[in-house]
Amino acid sequence: MSYQALYRKYRSQRFDEMVGQEVVARTLKNAIITEQISHAYLFSGPRGTGKTSAAKIFAKAINCPNQTDGEPCNVCEICQAVTNGSLEDVIELDAASNNGVDEIRDIRDKSTYAPSRAKYKVYIIDEVHMLTTGAFNALLKTLEEPTENVVFVLATTEIQKIPATILSRVQRFAFRAITSHDITQHLSEVLTAEGVTFDESAVALIANAADGGMRDALSTLDQALSFAENGLTLDVALLVTGAISKQALDAYISAIADQQVEDALTQLDTIFADGKNMIRFTEDLMAHFRDMLLAETPTVNVDKAQIFAWIDIATETLQTLKNTTQEKIAADVMTMRLSETLKTADYSQVIADLQRQVSELTSQLQSGQFQSSQAPQQPLSEKKVTPKASGNYFSKDFVFKALSEATNEARTAIQGAWEEVINSFDSGFGKSMLQNTSAVAASEQFVVVTFKSEFTAQKAMQNQELQVQFGNFMSNIVGFAPEIIALTDADWLAIRTEYAQLRKQQAAGGDEAPQETATTEKNGVIDQAQALFGDVVEVIED
Repeated sequence: MSYQALYRKYRSQRFDEMVGQEVVARTLKNAIITEQISHAYLFSGPRGTGKTSAAKIFAKAINCPNQTDGEPCNVCEICQAVTNGSLEDVIELDAASNNGVDEIRDIRDKSTYAPSRAKYKVYIIDEVHMLTTGAFNALLKTLEEPTENVVFVLATTEIQKIPATILSRVQRFAFRAITSHDITQHLSEVLTAEGVTFDESAVALIANAADGGMRDALSTLDQALSFAENGLTLDVALLVTGAISKQALDAYISAIADQQVEDALTQLDTIFADGKNMIRFTEDLMAHFRDMLLAETPTVNVDKAQIFAWIDIATETLQTLKNTTQEKIAADVMTMRLSETLKTADYSQVIADLQRQVSELTSQLQSGQFQSSQAPQQPLSEKKVTPKASGNYFSKDFVFKALSEATNEARTAIQGAWEEVINSFDSGFGKSMLQNTSAVAASEQFVVVTFKSEFTAQKAMQNQELQVQFGNFMSNIVGFAPEIIALTDADWLAIRTEYAQLRKQQAAGGDEAPQETATTEKNGVIDQAQALFGDVVEVIED
């Protein structure tokens, strides 16, 4: 006899054998015992949870002459014919490939004939949500005027697609996703029956990967056994499921916790080289973070607030991964961001200084206390800036020159086009690099872009292809092609604070200026304030 797949070999043949669906099984058995058989049922739930198996068990039980306590005997002619699909009174139909109105009309016409061998004629329609509107209307007519001794069992994974008119004419049974514990227990029983030695952790891994579906779990187990030579081991389970080992995740997270970005990227390269899917890697990483939150003694010494921040980054990355073909690049950027979140710089003083500068600037704007400077002004390039982050990836002189040319109009135009520009990148690299960035100051020549990570900011400044593509997209959308100046959020706060202070000193320095010059200077400061601070600047005319 040819080999039979495990999910077929160990398919439930009695209600008592159904795993994880005790409520549904008990309700159907009670209906059979009390002979309260409805003309139509709807079984809904995730794939691989036992819907069609339950339908066939139900068809056997209501027709079995030896039925006991709602269970079929599975030895009589009727039961065996239903099991092997040879009983003409039990008709299975896949609506995915037979979804037209003609097929349903054919069922409606044939359902008027009495069953030939069994007590009930049973129609099992799988994936019923695939029926066309016309087919649903034809089915509705049949359900409205049911023929005696005809039972319809409809099965679907997407109940929201079933018309309300159909739902109101059927008894509904919701099949739930099977717990990993129940799947693990059942797989262990199958392996024991097959005489296969197994590692319990390997079985648990396959159960978790099944995502609540017993059929998927048995299919994966079948694949693992085909590959295994000396029983089911954890290595084999990792291979067939594509999951990431705990050791690999621990090494990756340890490198991140130590802020060893290159080491973490090397770990990720190894995982990727083994053929692991980056979406699956990120999902496993999130599960590992969750386990760290629940663990009394986590393997990595970080506080829970940090783990929550990591989970937020992984969640954002997971959405990016599902919408890009450049999975590895997106995972690399996630790695950089995870490491950068551990840098603990204190920016409270920088923020306080910035708030004070805004307050003083606003007061001077209101009082008109602006005078031209007659004394020689110290060039911007000679001023010293001391951002909290290292800042060694950008030129202070270059940034100050760009800020001196910044305009509110350019910044507003670029901010309005920002999302469109990011979505214009086809390769996924630019999109991944510019995710979670902001355009904070701009002219037609330059745009200051803030990044969460210094590592990412450095890569953006060094990548000429990114600059060229960005300029081309901006030219098409806003009409000019600025060059990116990449800064971290921290460096931008520090530079903006010192630049604002410098502008204030230059505006207030020197002897008293003529009224026209003071007005010109005042307007220049207003323009600079709006270019740097945007909407937070309010100009009040006296």
